Amino acid sequence: MLTRKKLQSNGALVIAIVVVLNLFAAKIFFRLDFTEDQRYSLSNATKDILENLENTVTVKAYFSENLPPDIAKVRTDFRDLLIEYSNQSDGNVVYEFINPNVDQQTEMEAQQNGVQPIMINVRERDQTKQQRAYLGAILQFGDKKEVIPFIQPGAAMEFALSTNIKKLTLETKPKIGFLQGYGIPALAELQQVKQQLSVLYNVETFEFSDTSSISNKYKTIAVVAPTDSIPDRYFKQLDDFMENGGNIVLALNRVNGDLQKVQGSSINTGFEKWLADKGIELENNFIIDSNSGSIMVRQQQGMFVMNLPVQFPYLPKISTFADHPITKGLETVVFPFASSIKIATKDSSISVIPLATTSQNTGTQTPPIYFDINKKWKKSDFMQSNLPVAIIAEGKLAGNTNSKLVLFSDGDFVVNGIGQQAQQLQPDNVNLFVNSIDFLSDDTGLIDLRTKGITSRPIDPNLENGTKTLLKYFNFLFPIVLIILYGIYRWNIRKRIKKQLMNIDYV
Repeated sequence: MLTRKKLQSNGALVIAIVVVLNLFAAKIFFRLDFTEDQRYSLSNATKDILENLENTVTVKAYFSENLPPDIAKVRTDFRDLLIEYSNQSDGNVVYEFINPNVDQQTEMEAQQNGVQPIMINVRERDQTKQQRAYLGAILQFGDKKEVIPFIQPGAAMEFALSTNIKKLTLETKPKIGFLQGYGIPALAELQQVKQQLSVLYNVETFEFSDTSSISNKYKTIAVVAPTDSIPDRYFKQLDDFMENGGNIVLALNRVNGDLQKVQGSSINTGFEKWLADKGIELENNFIIDSNSGSIMVRQQQGMFVMNLPVQFPYLPKISTFADHPITKGLETVVFPFASSIKIATKDSSISVIPLATTSQNTGTQTPPIYFDINKKWKKSDFMQSNLPVAIIAEGKLAGNTNSKLVLFSDGDFVVNGIGQQAQQLQPDNVNLFVNSIDFLSDDTGLIDLRTKGITSRPIDPNLENGTKTLLKYFNFLFPIVLIILYGIYRWNIRKRIKKQLMNIDYV
């Protein structure tokens, strides 16, 4: 029988247990990670970097306080990550958190160190006001310093932290060479790619020369979107480079789509024959896909002329990727005016793996073609499926030395452009290309961190409208129904307990 004394003693025992557990938890940090991509667990690459630290890395985290919950979570996650870094490095990662909003001097210090504020909306007493918030960090290793100016909510924190620590501790960076000439975009037109690669590599340009071969100083070379023919003698230099252990990334346009003239034509650079000799055919066609991007078209709407988005199947959205480090974690990549890749290798020493393919509803068109912007596309236009648009070849591609080659059947998917024509690329376009460079050039495993963290889960575009509507209302109503059922369950439990207590005789 429950007595008042027993209830009091049991309550005191529960409070004591909670206090002891909190004191214990404050001394020992651990967390269980049930996420799909293990985003809250340190990767092997990070552990290797931290275990090899010989001197102290100091992290000054400039984070504002009293932020909205969704933004304040960034501070909590970053702090938890730093605790793990400190534990894994045996104390060689030292950190402190500073609130720049405390006073003007601290705020000036943050800005002078490269951490700039962002403006956020804060709701206070039923009013919305703007507040300057800081979400950045400074990493110091000896006399070297790196800045993380802004940690975006949902971003890959571990990648930013680990790559900057590696950059600080690297004595020499590997060199990556980008071919120039032959209509190839200048390196300045690949701003996002260059920015990401510059963290771990020295990015340089080179040109073919009759007096010298491609230097062996490059770990990997890249060729992006040539438009002019390249003399045959220079392909011998590419073979020599691979025979000496070099790797190559190719992003090639086999066709050209001109939206100004609404026409599509072929491009011949010489790479087609060079690849065909290795059993890889970059086919002369335009891929069309039901899962595609849109273009803005001026259309008459009543009395007004408006720019409206129109689906354009020549801009396939690629969302089918192989289980490979280059494509791990990617969601969607847009390949404008891509061609299909045919694998026809006969040499058993060469392995070719498709990295990315089109959807199950796709097709091809052979140039020259005319783009009919207002065409009503039918299911019969997309009778093919899973056409490769990116591959990796490994083996004896030139001579008797093993080397690697990554091929993308579109060259424009990583080109920002320059001046007023420059455009911001979606992150996965850049991640795919930079991941390929990393895979060929870096053996630390940091490639796995760039796309760590799920960015989106779009609804399958091939679903029927009725199915989409059902999913929409199910997602909206199901949580509400669960809450109501749980409330009813709790109400019945409490009613039963109350009834039992009323029947107890207290002495």
